[in-house]
Amino acid sequence: MLLHGCITALVTPFDAEGALDFAAMEALVERQLEGGVSGLVAAGSTGEAAALDADEFSALVAHVVRCARGRVPVLAGTGFSSTRVTIEQTRRARAAGADAALVVTPPYVRPTQAGLVAHYRQVAAEGGLPVVLYNVPGRTGVDLLPDTVDTLRGVAGVVGFKEAQAAPGRMTAVVALQREGFAVLSGDDPTAAEAVELGALGVISVASNFMPACMSALMRCARAEDAKAAHAALPALVDLFAELAVEPNPIAVKALMAAAGQIQPGLRLPLLPSERDPEQRAAQAARFLEAERTARG
Repeated sequence: MLLHGCITALVTPFDAEGALDFAAMEALVERQLEGGVSGLVAAGSTGEAAALDADEFSALVAHVVRCARGRVPVLAGTGFSSTRVTIEQTRRARAAGADAALVVTPPYVRPTQAGLVAHYRQVAAEGGLPVVLYNVPGRTGVDLLPDTVDTLRGVAGVVGFKEAQAAPGRMTAVVALQREGFAVLSGDDPTAAEAVELGALGVISVASNFMPACMSALMRCARAEDAKAAHAALPALVDLFAELAVEPNPIAVKALMAAAGQIQPGLRLPLLPSERDPEQRAAQAARFLEAERTARG
């Protein structure tokens, strides 16, 4: 399993009745692969994992695995506030065919750094899947520090780290920890190219739900140290990044996808649909899709 390039944190489409929309997910996966992405994340935070019950989680992950057909790795978001529940969810992901678990730091409970080490050690030992650590302190309330990552990269079964903390110097510190068998990935679309230029292997992206070819091209250019080409790919993406930041994820990206007819507009409470003007959103979606078509050649 090679974690690199653009890995899409998939939204979870729901149908008009609020159930999982498997046909829309199959079409979404196919668009991602046609756009050149290097991996997929099912049931992450962008996929509204907290709103899925255990049966829905298993069915969703299994469906994404079937749709991917081994063409790229499939990660499943399995992190919970409890270590025991995280292990249970990781085992469900394994049974559903996932290749790895993306395990966010336990939200809300705010463990110490020593607690984080103990948590991830146990998940890696008992969950049955390779573990990718995930740090997003703005959502969880706890920051997985570089020194702790340094400890965890030596734990059997820990294979990578998604860093969504865009603080100055953070990516430089964690990229220095990268080695064979332990991949560092950005979790922040707007700074992903810079992270890859520093040495990260790629990004786990929200924006690629809508513009997979553009994000994949950006990652390829950044990895090739072709800064000119990388920045040439950025104008439409910069506007997309700004659009996605207006409302909490995944509200804005699902609204754009719905405006383009790719999915139904539904979210699960407590998330509510976008309040942006529908006509303006449709015009933006059309403009972004034109840039995506150009990237696909």
